[in-house]
Amino acid sequence: MQFKIDTKETYAVITPLLNHIDANMTAAIGNKCSELAQQGINNYIIDFQNCITADNTSFGELLLLHEKNYDQSQSLVFTGICENIMNMMKEKELDLSINIAPKMIEAVDIISMEILERDLFNESE
Repeated sequence: MQFKIDTKETYAVITPLLNHIDANMTAAIGNKCSELAQQGINNYIIDFQNCITADNTSFGELLLLHEKNYDQSQSLVFTGICENIMNMMKEKELDLSINIAPKMIEAVDIISMEILERDLFNESE
């Protein structure tokens, strides 16, 4: 699976280069997040700007990936989702369970806020 990876100080942007989201892609995204976590990168933005179609089966995997990251105190935000795929996500109510940002700057804001929240929460313990 091919991805463009853009690593920043507090997060990485993972952009799949294929135009179809399926179970193989979501598994590869999960593997890529695990690889990046081993390098100390714990927050991820998945940019689906190249994706124009999706399998319904991939949505459950995206939810599991989201939950896994949050169970490990990591952030995960999806952005760049085309209208067709967003409508499919809304049909499955996936948009209510995962972080979706319409634009990259909003995805970065979500990551920044969650990092701040975790820092504040850890200080109060």
